[in-house]
Amino acid sequence: QVQLVESGGGLVQAGGSLRLSCVASGNIFSINAMGWYRRTPGKQRELVAHITSGGSTNYADSVKGRFTISRDNAKETVYLQMNDLKPEDTAVYYCNVLPYNVLYWGQGTQVTVSS
Repeated sequence: QVQLVESGGGLVQAGGSLRLSCVASGNIFSINAMGWYRRTPGKQRELVAHITSGGSTNYADSVKGRFTISRDNAKETVYLQMNDLKPEDTAVYYCNVLPYNVLYWGQGTQVTVSS
């Protein structure tokens, strides 16, 4: 019954910013930690940021200082503010619980950063 819908991706130049949103249905907020993952063609998904049910956050070294994850339990939404984007950030971005549930993967949102 859980559905995750990502939005906010797009095409930007290096140094630009995007704000991604993930709306969740199925009453999973306030129970689970949430994470943002990304995948490039032919590669596994990697975890780039997560936020616990208590509000603690953690980031991959590659995005520290540039990305910020936040959540709004009332709206059942998790956000990813992405600043100073680099070409290597190009990927499809997904949200999921942490640890991920294979049944929850949605379509993701494409982020493309040009040099």
